[in-house]
Amino acid sequence: MTIHKEGKTIILFTTLLVMLIALIVNLFSWQQTEWHIVLYVFLAVILFLIVRFFRVPNRTTKPAHNKVVSVCDGTVVNIEEVYEKEYFKDKRLLVSIFMSIHNVHVNWYPVSGIVRYVKYHAGKKFIAKHPKSSEENERTTVVVKTESDKEVLFRQIAGIVARRVVYYSCEGDAVKQGDEMGVIKFGSRIDHYLPLNANIKVTLKQKVKGKMTVLAEI
Repeated sequence: MTIHKEGKTIILFTTLLVMLIALIVNLFSWQQTEWHIVLYVFLAVILFLIVRFFRVPNRTTKPAHNKVVSVCDGTVVNIEEVYEKEYFKDKRLLVSIFMSIHNVHVNWYPVSGIVRYVKYHAGKKFIAKHPKSSEENERTTVVVKTESDKEVLFRQIAGIVARRVVYYSCEGDAVKQGDEMGVIKFGSRIDHYLPLNANIKVTLKQKVKGKMTVLAEI
């Protein structure tokens, strides 16, 4: 396991802030008490959680052209047929994954192919589980076309706690299933839009792992 590059500045800033708070407290109250211990534990927990949030697990994906793997870690919160109006402008199968603050927040490509579309949208901060978040929150839409001419759209959606959507996709890129494509900072959601004839392999409330759990066969 390693630490994601997007987290290094935040971790450094948090470490310096923790040290500064501890120093100021000791300048005004140098005699150690139980309240000092409580403060130290609290600060250590905050730093630990931030470091843990930016962890990057060591995982291996065996690319399969007919399978769609999850873009992220999290819980399946929605499986339904919907109208996708940004790119396809027709009906698709939607599989939504909610990422809590405790999940790994790195995002990976669900299929191999060519990036056909990338669009960033500034937006609001609704709770990521809310249906409106798909269209009104800060988000990035990416479409990858596979070798078998199937197009898979996935959308990074920032939640009420998330402060930034980070993506590395560019139109025309040749990408491999399981390659890293970005990260969302602090709580969020990923929507996967699949062909209507896709064979869904997950169920509601199921826990999934990014780049490993097969969401569907197409």
